[in-house]
Amino acid sequence: MKNYLWTSVKLTIVMILICCVLYFGIVGLIGKMTPGEGGGQKLTVNGKSVGYALIGQKFTDDKYFWGRPSAVDYNAAGSGGSNKGPSNPDYLKIVQERIDSFLAHNPGVTKDAIPAEMVTASGSGLDPHISPASAYIQVKRIAGIRKLEEKQLKVLIAQHIEQSFAGPEILNVLKLNIALDKLAK
Repeated sequence: MKNYLWTSVKLTIVMILICCVLYFGIVGLIGKMTPGEGGGQKLTVNGKSVGYALIGQKFTDDKYFWGRPSAVDYNAAGSGGSNKGPSNPDYLKIVQERIDSFLAHNPGVTKDAIPAEMVTASGSGLDPHISPASAYIQVKRIAGIRKLEEKQLKVLIAQHIEQSFAGPEILNVLKLNIALDKLAK
């Protein structure tokens, strides 16, 4: 019995060292080698922090590009989706409200032309990216408000398109809006 107990204690100590010390040490070391050194890639404008590159932010002013809706109201402390299925009446009501709002702010756009990502929340609720189609559909609204040529905005969008790791082309909304503010000055 003593033999089994001592073996169990030794195994527990080894597993604690592997799972609690070694694992977190390796993850922390890898994090230090990433942009932002594991603390996130903080974006600054004129020395003032405006947000993190990989956390979505709420843009509702018509002079900015809008990102994806968030099921958690862009609260990075608790990411998550709504977990409501596509046939859930509450979910359908929320999506319809988002469609109506988008159409009201983007005259001339038809319901069928709205990319789905502009009216549905991402799984985390913090997605910082949109597709180029979602940016291009907002050009007319932003150009009218900022008194810019649509061509200028289309060039700006094209300059900020990134190729995602294993997926389609994307745009970081915060980076795009920072560049938009610089362009407007």
